[in-house]
Amino acid sequence: MLSRILGLVAVAVGGTLLAKQMQKPGDKGSESRVSIDVDLPVRTVYDQFTQFEQFPQFMESVHEVRQLDDKRLHWKADVFGKVIEWDADITEQVPDKKIAWRSTSGTPNGGTVRFKELSGGRTNVTLELYYEPQDALETLGDMAGAVRMQARANLQRFKDMLEQRGSETGAWRGTISKESGAGPMH
Repeated sequence: MLSRILGLVAVAVGGTLLAKQMQKPGDKGSESRVSIDVDLPVRTVYDQFTQFEQFPQFMESVHEVRQLDDKRLHWKADVFGKVIEWDADITEQVPDKKIAWRSTSGTPNGGTVRFKELSGGRTNVTLELYYEPQDALETLGDMAGAVRMQARANLQRFKDMLEQRGSETGAWRGTISKESGAGPMH
């Protein structure tokens, strides 16, 4: 049994070293893209997604999100058994279309969530994530697809929660553009 465990560890370490060697210079991160259709109108889906402080209700590893102002968030989450914290800026927000962000402290990460109106009052939500693993365990988990699986499960819980409720709990209809920062409320 011990030799089997040591063998798995050796394969994991070897895989991590190989993955690091295969990366291009300056390319330390990984990207994931997941999508789901929600059986509610785009405005309802978008409005619920702007309720950042409620993310722990459907994001399994997220302990807390505090909205510091219209474009800044503080996150606390569990990543592979470690509690980490970081700040993020919303870099672009277009009502019913898109929310983009990037970290400003802590683990480098960022992403975009896009909302597309479908026929029949349905909405497609596509989440694109960028994440830089910080150690061998995170790199190994990333190689195994853990980030993508977690994102897919979080979107499924978001869909289930929102469809069961049938309406959003709040909304922020302001716009944040890449050039100007937070804009007027709509």
